[in-house]
Amino acid sequence: MARTSAPLLATITFCIIFVFSSSIQDQINDSKLNQRRTMIIPLHHSTHDDPPRKRTVHDWRRHLHQSDLPHTFNACMRLYDDLLTNGYYTTRLGIGSPPQKFALIVDTGSTVTYVPCSSCEQCGKHQDPRFQPELSTTYQAVKCNPSCNCDEEGKQCTYERRYAEMSSSSGVLGDDLISFGNESELTPQRAVFGCENVETGDLYSQRADGIMGLGRGRLSIVDQLVDKNVISDSFSLCYGGMDVGGGAMVLGKISPPPDMMFTHSDPFRSPYYNIELKELHVAGKPLKLSPNVFDKGHGTVLDSGTTYAYFPEEAFVAFKNAIMKEIHSLKRIGGPDPNFNDICFSGAGRDISQLSKIFPKVDMIFSNGQKLSMSPENYLFRHTKVSGAYCLGIFQNGDSTTLLGGIVVRNTLVTYDREDDKIGFWKTNCSELWKSLNFSGTPAPAPLVSNTSDSNVGMPPSLAPSGLPAGVPPGIRIGVITFDMEISMNKSHMKPNFTELSEFIAHELEVDDSQVRMINSTYKGYDYLVRWGIFPAGSANYISNTTALNIILRLKEHHMQLPEKFGSYQLVEWNIEPQRKLTWWQQHFVAVIIGAVITLIFCLSTIGIWLVWRQRQQTWNAYKPVGAIVPEQELQPL
Repeated sequence: MARTSAPLLATITFCIIFVFSSSIQDQINDSKLNQRRTMIIPLHHSTHDDPPRKRTVHDWRRHLHQSDLPHTFNACMRLYDDLLTNGYYTTRLGIGSPPQKFALIVDTGSTVTYVPCSSCEQCGKHQDPRFQPELSTTYQAVKCNPSCNCDEEGKQCTYERRYAEMSSSSGVLGDDLISFGNESELTPQRAVFGCENVETGDLYSQRADGIMGLGRGRLSIVDQLVDKNVISDSFSLCYGGMDVGGGAMVLGKISPPPDMMFTHSDPFRSPYYNIELKELHVAGKPLKLSPNVFDKGHGTVLDSGTTYAYFPEEAFVAFKNAIMKEIHSLKRIGGPDPNFNDICFSGAGRDISQLSKIFPKVDMIFSNGQKLSMSPENYLFRHTKVSGAYCLGIFQNGDSTTLLGGIVVRNTLVTYDREDDKIGFWKTNCSELWKSLNFSGTPAPAPLVSNTSDSNVGMPPSLAPSGLPAGVPPGIRIGVITFDMEISMNKSHMKPNFTELSEFIAHELEVDDSQVRMINSTYKGYDYLVRWGIFPAGSANYISNTTALNIILRLKEHHMQLPEKFGSYQLVEWNIEPQRKLTWWQQHFVAVIIGAVITLIFCLSTIGIWLVWRQRQQTWNAYKPVGAIVPEQELQPL
């Protein structure tokens, strides 16, 4: 498991970006702007015994989409993947007309949004096909000018992005319509993005297609939308919890929940989103650290694209020792990856809700005295090889900067209020938050359309009154949902474990393991074509429309993210099979069986009674009266 997971820790150490702008003066102004912008991302997690948050969610959702500016809108978007399984969270963006869809890592540490270009000479195999400019009727190349670096022909502006873990992305800049999904009230907007020609390192091997840059800078998708006055200068992220994944993102201003905690974010501290962290408390006891330990280097930086957290050596050692002191009852074991000296403990059990009874609470104290509490899921990750074991997700940094990755803000709504230079934090169930964002004014999410013909690709499906895709007869009861999956294994000597794979699919589609069954499979070389079936749960003989729609949406929007050991996959086709009409025998099967069992028991009982009576008759006939002469038996020697 790569410690930076995606190309994001890189953002903090150094990055090179050649920015397109309309004039030299704009570049100077942007440079000043980059120096003053900042934001925050703390941590905190509530247990199941915490005060009732659900009530607050419902109170809040009535105001969630409102903006202070009447001409602005919000883009409400889902997040997919799991932080520790995939190393990042992605969202779905459409680029072009008609929209070509991509899974992009949401990254507050990057500014450029980029995807692989069809002309890319060195790009890896990712989740979706590469962007084809020639298929978009609205695509425009960003022409070369004195304010940007140009390609070798001197025709088009270029960009380059390098990351600390030695990965990089470079290509040309294009301008096209960006669409934000069916849950968004924000209509497609023109924006500049990168069309990759070369990828290296983790960028080349990752499953996600590219990066969605949420940082500060003219090429940031947030800055571009703010400049057009279509959203307010704010956005929010909410990452799902341990073993759950998913979440939500809102581009634009939201009305904060009443108990959201805010802290100031110094816009002059660094070009990154940082906070003024002053102290760390473990189990209520402050760590004995230098007052400025979290203020060195770039200070305390928040990066949504980095998986874990990284402390300076002094803070890491103190934190590690304090944690180990509080959990002396657990056994120290080795980590899942021998390449890293992970600090892991066994014996905690698999029930996440009980971890707060075993591991201590960690509090982060900020300069304004505000306290943000972290539960165990905000600083631990599950051991992948030992059941009931967990490892510290906070590591020692190579320099003096404190870097807080996504792990510390799981199940925390983080609002980046760039307009007022403050960051807000609010504990909630992030995996379900997007449902709260679906207020009545938002278009209903579009379900999957079977891609059996090229004409359907990229086109939004029409909805039947039932909420299912058009073409599904009204009032139909769904018996089985089938889909074909084409799997390409990463390692030629491996064969997929279909039993384990079915469990992952069930988890990703949010159904019971018993509902997912492999119908058949074929293979050619190291590519497998597998047909799966999703069957009704338990004793039910059909799948409800609500459950079916949820399954179809997750298939359509590529929610399923499989571990790397299963290679890459592509959905070929899906199909809905109606509930089969039962014959008289099938409808009355249970009643017939019960009747047969009762009849059998009655017959056996009758036979048993007759046999007992017969045996007693024989015994009575053999009865000898007292005084009868009976030959004495001779004792046999032992």
